Amino acid sequence: MSMNHIRNFCIIAHIDHGKSTLADRLLEMTSTIADRDMQDQLLDNMDLERERGITIKSHAIQMNYQHEGQEYILNLIDTPGHVDFSYEVSRSIAACEGALLIVDASQGIEAQTISNLYLAMENDLTIIPVLNKIDLPGARPEEVSDEIVDLLGVEREEIIPASGKTGQGVDDILKAIVDRIPGPEGNPDGELQAMIFDSQFNSFRGVEVIFRVMNGTIRKGDAVKFVNTGKTYNADEIGILKLEQEPKKEISAGNVGYLISGIKEAKEVKVGDTITHVDKPCQEAIQGFEDVKPMVFAGIYPVETTDYEDLRYAMEKLQLNDASLVWEPETSAALGFGFRCGFLGMLHLEIVQERLEREFDQTVITTVPSVEFHAIMKDGTKTIVNAPSDLPEANYTSHIEEPFIKAQIISKADFIGPIIGLCMDKRGILTNQVYLTTDRVELTFEIPLAEIVYDFFDKLKTISRGYASLDYELIGFRESHMIKLDIMLNGDKVDALSAIVHRDKAYEWGKRLCEKLKELIPRQMFEIAVQASIGTKVIARETVKAMRKNVLAKCYGGDISRKRKLLEKQKKGKKRMRQVGNVEVPQEAFMAVLKLD
Repeated sequence: MSMNHIRNFCIIAHIDHGKSTLADRLLEMTSTIADRDMQDQLLDNMDLERERGITIKSHAIQMNYQHEGQEYILNLIDTPGHVDFSYEVSRSIAACEGALLIVDASQGIEAQTISNLYLAMENDLTIIPVLNKIDLPGARPEEVSDEIVDLLGVEREEIIPASGKTGQGVDDILKAIVDRIPGPEGNPDGELQAMIFDSQFNSFRGVEVIFRVMNGTIRKGDAVKFVNTGKTYNADEIGILKLEQEPKKEISAGNVGYLISGIKEAKEVKVGDTITHVDKPCQEAIQGFEDVKPMVFAGIYPVETTDYEDLRYAMEKLQLNDASLVWEPETSAALGFGFRCGFLGMLHLEIVQERLEREFDQTVITTVPSVEFHAIMKDGTKTIVNAPSDLPEANYTSHIEEPFIKAQIISKADFIGPIIGLCMDKRGILTNQVYLTTDRVELTFEIPLAEIVYDFFDKLKTISRGYASLDYELIGFRESHMIKLDIMLNGDKVDALSAIVHRDKAYEWGKRLCEKLKELIPRQMFEIAVQASIGTKVIARETVKAMRKNVLAKCYGGDISRKRKLLEKQKKGKKRMRQVGNVEVPQEAFMAVLKLD
């Protein structure tokens, strides 16, 4: 089929604006899916995605569409809407020429809509605005259309009113995709250049690579080379992605497909890499997308140290499926061998932990999340600190810099007061305030990333009754008064519970953490001192009382000295036990830090 009849497009929107439902209708209208195979959120095939009602992973699928007597191939990529998965969106956008920008007619434009739109514009994508959920009783089509016109500068007639639920307007969307989105460019007869934008692991067939051909043609049995890793393979099977994989003899420029060549090692595939022929390689690699920048770091450890290798194997597999996960081995005095992992946000951390447990049967302990700090030493050198244990001693450092982000919050005007209060409490600075409409306002803050890692998003949703939406980007590092807060149990530091906090918040943080740990650590036969300290100075202390065995039970009557002798003996035993006894720290205690409110 000629390239003029191929259309590659993705669907971008804020979380919960109806991307996946609309994708279902497009698949139905083009008869890509048989009625008996149809189910809601068809492309969200992970249990977690269905349970939470969110898209975590972008999915590619090919549809055939008849328009004015011509057959067209439409390659659709459904993308996630949550800010934590924006890397998935950037990869999908790199493989497309156009995007459907979906806006909920009842909720209007939200922060992530704008963020994804700018991503698409940077890549020169053709944007088709779609006003979704117009069948809802609370829909405000006129107002929201005005917002879209202001944002995109399009004519009102270009906005397609639709409903993913009823199927209204879906035919117009398909026509607009064919008419407005340009066909892919490229030369099918040139040197092969194909960009890997996704991959997944199949336990029977090895790594499946999903790519978009920019130039040239790839045929079954070709000897191909991955430019970045320099490895060569045979294209044992190539094909297109329908609901099931459909093998083909060849895939030429402009199309999207998959490649299976028995790759066993997960690290041999790098998302963003270029595939080319061994005998006639391309002159230069395709400009991929920038490397992922993790925002949050946490340690992931196996509960049993013997499971370390299994966990490493699981992490490699998971990284194939989720390219934004970054990890490296580390050790902890309290937890043994494990991995220091980089995540895009707290939801991402939660999802990774859940997937390790479900898909790989790995029960893991997660340490306190932290962000990347820069410790500037007295001699001017810079040390990168991803975990509290990496922080150099205070007498060697001149100052510590922490990452700041620019946060854009869009909310109803009624909630401006509480939102500003929340951000000020998190050491934020208000830099801009713009009214998008009479009752919707966009607030821009500069906030330290460490402050929004834990529970900022939840609190924002609570105080705005679910209306506020958040998007953020890193703007650089600034000097801050950060210190390391250690937690000691019976005088021994537990490195997995240490945190780097701002000096102004250290006392309150230490006190609350000690109180929380007192509730969670099980009582032993001896007293346990739970202390928070900065350097050698203890700033908070709680005591987990000992369980008392009644040694006087057998003494009924008799001399007091007899009883005293038994109590003294017990006291000695407790003292010795305290010196040699181990304190078992339950998994909940490591997570307690996250639930401090």
